[in-house]
Amino acid sequence: MEQYEHTCMIRGDGGRAIRGILDRICDKWTMLIVATLDEGRMRFTHLHQHIPGISQRMLTLTLRNLERDGLVSRTAYAEVPPRVEYALTDRGKSLIPPALALARWAIEHSNDIQASRDTYDTQDG
Repeated sequence: MEQYEHTCMIRGDGGRAIRGILDRICDKWTMLIVATLDEGRMRFTHLHQHIPGISQRMLTLTLRNLERDGLVSRTAYAEVPPRVEYALTDRGKSLIPPALALARWAIEHSNDIQASRDTYDTQDG
């Protein structure tokens, strides 16, 4: 029995929990935010400047979801103007090694994958 099937049987949820977490972690922006916060605590504006292409709204939504999942902490300071900083929690930091492993895999196989895509796209049918 495959590990995934075994895990789904133990949980008894048909893989819903795993899919829900992977949907969050593997979305378009999460890994970029986590990787950026691996550099240390950051204010929203600084974080926004370091992630090209992300809108303020999407950054806000993704940070809220990461905070909800316990991957990011949000600290608000009672100052004028208000200051908010974001940082990875220990759980968020634990995501860095598997994320780097996946990124290395993608880099190592990107040329082969592109070649397969090119071959597929040029086939008749």
